Amino acid sequence: MDLPEKVNRLLPGWIRVSGPEGEIVLSSRIRLARNLRDYPFPHYAGEKKLEEVIALTGKALEQPAPDISRLKLVRLDAIDQLERMVLVEKHLISPNLVNNPAHRGVVIRDDECLAIMINEEDHLRIQTMLSGLQLDQAWELADRIDDYLEATLDYAFDEQRGYLTACPTNAGTGLRVSVMVHLPALGMVDQVKKVLAALGHVGLNVRGIYGEGTESIGNLFQISNQVTLGHSEEDLVGKVVSLTRQVVEQEKTARQALLKESRVQLENKVYRAYGLLTQSRLLTSHEAMHLLSDLLLGVEAGLVPAVRPQAVKELFLLIRVAILQQLIGRELQPEERDYYRAMIIREHLK
Repeated sequence: MDLPEKVNRLLPGWIRVSGPEGEIVLSSRIRLARNLRDYPFPHYAGEKKLEEVIALTGKALEQPAPDISRLKLVRLDAIDQLERMVLVEKHLISPNLVNNPAHRGVVIRDDECLAIMINEEDHLRIQTMLSGLQLDQAWELADRIDDYLEATLDYAFDEQRGYLTACPTNAGTGLRVSVMVHLPALGMVDQVKKVLAALGHVGLNVRGIYGEGTESIGNLFQISNQVTLGHSEEDLVGKVVSLTRQVVEQEKTARQALLKESRVQLENKVYRAYGLLTQSRLLTSHEAMHLLSDLLLGVEAGLVPAVRPQAVKELFLLIRVAILQQLIGRELQPEERDYYRAMIIREHLK
């Protein structure tokens, strides 16, 4: 299998296309936490109970329905560590699931826009990912899958508290609404910290690209709701959509200001990044992410018409450690990763 074919097979569906507000919002994600009645939460459950949860989920998915026929159940203890980390880097499973692969699994749709983690912090974590700002559509898909599973599975639900979860902060709707945003211009005008801090005052969390406990790299930030109890799903989705639109407008304003008032400096930053990315023979992950962020800003501003915006966004995934090793076909030493990372970037930007 040649490299372009490997790249095509590895890329998830949500990164292949640009959705609404796609020049700033890379992805929209909905996650629903669900547990089965009369079963201990995964961190208390023994091997037998965890296996029963996997079996019950697999049986529930046998019922024919729209969006279900293209699903595949993967046991985490049946694949190697590299394959597990590839799933993490593609945002299909969490790092927590990788740390405890025994008696855990994930159900993945063939386009990788839908995944269901089994026996992570909760028995089920249903998640959908779409390109751009499409939270309403992602919620509709997750809600359909949730209804489909609930028709067969007996969820742990309380009339007053809503859906019961291992962590109290997820109780109620069990809903996490999040977007991945690219905010390089706000960073350049020294406003990004102020904008993101303001989100914390209105009930949103700001995290790194892989969620809680991870740092922001390449001006990429994950914005999500803090509270799940006491609000309807529609209200939570609507709030994140509304506030994300405000962040998008602030980023657009900053980009317009840079083009008008600091165009030469912006062009210099963008073309320096373009030159390094297309000519370098060694690139660390950290350096590459920052250079790709600068290049994407220039491409979206029309300064580098020879490069497709989507090609740059795809590289945000393709240069990650596990995905890079999957592309090359073997485990790589750190210095080898830097060499092959630079090679992949040069080839993909042609």
